[in-house]
Amino acid sequence: MSDAALSNLPEFSVTELSAALKRAVEDQFAVVRVRGEISGLKFHSSGHVYFDLKDDKAVLNAVIWRGVAGRLRVRPEAGMEVICTGKLSTYAGTSRYQLIVEQVELAGLGALMALLEERRKKLGAEGLFDAARKKKLPFLPEVIGVITSPTGAVIRDIMHRLEARFPRRVLLWPVAVQGETAAAQIAAAIAGFNAFDGVRMPRPDLIIVARGGGSVEDLMAFNDEAVVRAAAASAIPLISAVGHETDTTLIDFAADVRAPTPTAAAELAVPVRAELLAQTLDFERRFMRCFAKGMDDRRRHLAQLVRVLPRAESLFATPRQRLDIAGDKLAKALGGNLQKHGADFHRKAALLRPRILQDRIKLGRERSVALLDRAQRVAKFKLSDADAQLKALSRTFGGVSYVNVLERGFALVRGEDGAVRRRAGSIVAGESLTLTFADGEAKAISGEGSGKPKAAAPKKQGKDQGSLF
Repeated sequence: MSDAALSNLPEFSVTELSAALKRAVEDQFAVVRVRGEISGLKFHSSGHVYFDLKDDKAVLNAVIWRGVAGRLRVRPEAGMEVICTGKLSTYAGTSRYQLIVEQVELAGLGALMALLEERRKKLGAEGLFDAARKKKLPFLPEVIGVITSPTGAVIRDIMHRLEARFPRRVLLWPVAVQGETAAAQIAAAIAGFNAFDGVRMPRPDLIIVARGGGSVEDLMAFNDEAVVRAAAASAIPLISAVGHETDTTLIDFAADVRAPTPTAAAELAVPVRAELLAQTLDFERRFMRCFAKGMDDRRRHLAQLVRVLPRAESLFATPRQRLDIAGDKLAKALGGNLQKHGADFHRKAALLRPRILQDRIKLGRERSVALLDRAQRVAKFKLSDADAQLKALSRTFGGVSYVNVLERGFALVRGEDGAVRRRAGSIVAGESLTLTFADGEAKAISGEGSGKPKAAAPKKQGKDQGSLF
């Protein structure tokens, strides 16, 4: 192309070109339906939702504005295959095109079922659906907590059924049962009922999570992982009553009991009051009949026993006769016993004469004198033997005493501190020493150079127990 031709081309700024491209794309693709798999899903704090639609060859940026995200029937999830309806537009800030989503549909029921089956297996592997952790429903709850929409027919059906069977106090926690916020509200309601302390608000004895029928997309909130985990973690027994009898959601597996319909949930929650009254009256009648029959049986049995029992006169005749005979024998026995003990007393008194006692005293005195004489002889012998042993030990002690060594010319040396000086090297020059001889003690002062003590005047003293050198 020549320079003249190039100079005739219109000139655009970047903004002008981006705006022109934007108009061209939006005019050409004002309404499109795009099928793909969701990836890179991000829920922004502003409320907008950003993600990518991809297939095996291409990727398309997509955005759902906050106002549209709250109205979606299907909540986007990563890995979900969907059909998005919207318009194609461009974003000049990054020179890219993107799909502005107005509606999200599942690409097919099979894809949704596969997603739910995968989630069911995952939660089941964690033990959330185990039968061992399911709690028994209370027989007659005082307070029932109901989690459902406040405007639907479900709450009216439950209240009507409870009123007909056994009226109970009902606490309604209103929630959205479909839409973007439904799952979070249902999970929060379950946790909220469990958090009641029973002071400001009574704590429910039973929780019913209910919703009427609908399509699979309508019931997706009850397949949400947060709702399933909240139902499994509930400390209060929980009944799931979602949809019709043929509808099944993941909360049904985590609940303690599944009811096919909300009305059936009310029937499971309470018994029929009229039937209980009739059963109670029947139990009362049966008890009274059994009691009366038992009393009649015992009365007839007692009458039969009375007929076979002997008369009172015949029962006491023989014991009375034995008592009379024993009374007669007792008087004679007392007299004979008294005579016997009197004779024994006189016989013992005859033996207690002064002569006999004197003889016994004399004999005892003679035995005492003999024993005293023997004791004196033995004591004298023992003392003599002990004296001989003491003298022998004294001779032995004298042989080993250091006093005898002193008699042979040795002396015992002590320092100023009273300790024995056994070596010359232990004596300090000028130290005052005490020399102990056989006939007394003497003071001495050790020499400064020679280490020999200088004797002082002897001093007479007794025996000393020190060592000899």
